[in-house]
Amino acid sequence: MNDTYPYYLANTPVYANADLDVINKFTQEVACCVGVAGADVVDEAICKAVEAFEILRRWPTYRRRDVLEQLMHGIETRHEELAKVLVVEVGKPIAMARGEVDRCLDTIRNAMEESTRVYGEWMPLDVTPRGEGYQAIWKRVPIGPCSFIVPFNFPLNLMTHKICPALAVGCSFVLKPDPRTPVSALIVGEILSETDLPPGAFSILPVLEDGLAMFSEDDRFKLLSFTGSPQVGWKLKTKAGRKKVALELGGNAACIVDHDADLEFAAQRIVAGAYGLSGQSCISVQRILAHRQVHDELLTLIEVKANALNSGDPMLADTNLGPMISEADAKRVESWVDEAVARGAHVLCGGAREGLFYQPTLLANVPHDAEVSCREVFGPVAMIEPFDEFEDALRIANDSEFGLQVGVFTNDLNKAYLAFEELEVGGVIINDIPSMRVDAMPYGGVKASGLGREGVRFAIEDMTERRLMVLNQAGMPKQ
Repeated sequence: MNDTYPYYLANTPVYANADLDVINKFTQEVACCVGVAGADVVDEAICKAVEAFEILRRWPTYRRRDVLEQLMHGIETRHEELAKVLVVEVGKPIAMARGEVDRCLDTIRNAMEESTRVYGEWMPLDVTPRGEGYQAIWKRVPIGPCSFIVPFNFPLNLMTHKICPALAVGCSFVLKPDPRTPVSALIVGEILSETDLPPGAFSILPVLEDGLAMFSEDDRFKLLSFTGSPQVGWKLKTKAGRKKVALELGGNAACIVDHDADLEFAAQRIVAGAYGLSGQSCISVQRILAHRQVHDELLTLIEVKANALNSGDPMLADTNLGPMISEADAKRVESWVDEAVARGAHVLCGGAREGLFYQPTLLANVPHDAEVSCREVFGPVAMIEPFDEFEDALRIANDSEFGLQVGVFTNDLNKAYLAFEELEVGGVIINDIPSMRVDAMPYGGVKASGLGREGVRFAIEDMTERRLMVLNQAGMPKQ
């Protein structure tokens, strides 16, 4: 990593200051310093984005695709550098960090393909007598300058889930990375600055308090796309005015394991989903619902696999769990587990904190209204409970203010379709964990989990508007 990084204003690196310390999450030492943008800089970025949009929206498809291809090649060239940056700024184990860079590249490739498939339709209008002699066509046009806010846990891939659909259709943007994890985004800014995007097409600005409100409240933005906590996301929506809003928020994902499931496979996947990235994922496995016939066996398998995980230096290849993003977050998880135990929950494994590390923890007998159950724990904690009938498991899974994804392990196709019909979530994952995501698929939630869908094809729907043309054939010259 460099000692200092600039922010990017209207495609240009600006070394205005070095006011933001980026902390190595494992050593807790300052890894580098990053420039911070204030309200005047945010205002200028929006002005330039408005100007650039008038150019970018008229760009031919091949030029937008070529920019995405340049971005892909730039990230491929710096793959290992970006992976190590993620280890430092997020605390992500190196294997997971490399996996995130790979997923980022998948997202860009998908955007390159989708940039050439932004289609419209011809519509007959003579479906009623008053429409006789009329016909129509519609197409998708870019919505305008976009405001993007990304979280700390997947700062590189979730950034590309916003900027790549925008570039694919011709929207300019201003992006705010999480101040704890800005470096990967700024490296992407460096790569984009070497393309021929019109000045102002993008700005990447670490912002603290000064200028923060403009990302949601400024009417020059036509879309706000936010990924982060429900508390912040819904508050931003109330201040967004007339702009379109896309929210990818939190969850407390359930995973249902029926009596006919492959328990060894289910336990392996559940452990990966519950404790990967120290549980800091909105689709982390939090609530495990196991059929009573297999509950005890599954519990034992999960406990053995969880106890075998290695915590430590995330730069080491054999580390499974790195530190949490902050000690305050680790203490919050600790307090929620302590509260559940005080109310009768049993700690089956883990349950202890050391600094920023929290042990992979499995709980039983947790009251449904305990914080660790009904809220998003966002830490390496899962709880297990038995069910007798499959319909009971569906009801328990739905008993949540969240609705992002649910995993269902079953070999009964009828139950798979029943889960698909009845679960109040954005995605039902059959024979895998709710944490499973392929970046091209429509991804997002219902209820408190958000609005809209990510996945390039589906994000493009939010970043474009349908424009209709109606043709009255009676007004055309006769042959």
